Amino acid sequence: MPTEQLGDYEIDYSGVRMTDVEGWAAYVTIYGPSPNPMHRNSIVPPQRVAVEHVFDTEAEAEAEARKAALAMLEEKAPKPPV
Repeated sequence: MPTEQLGDYEIDYSGVRMTDVEGWAAYVTIYGPSPNPMHRNSIVPPQRVAVEHVFDTEAEAEAEARKAALAMLEEKAPKPPV
């Protein structure tokens, strides 16, 4: 499972082989800042993204999961004052 650190956030994203159909699903978990360095604060619990799509390869699923995670973080980011 690839992990990426973006600022205060840690993103876990992965491609998971489907059991009911041939192909891969995209999954994401996002952790935010925590006052305890021994505990990760899950702000987006593990979840499947792009649920309407089954990917041909694990790499394609991981790329889509990363893209979805970045979009989620962009929504959570505070907007600069206008």
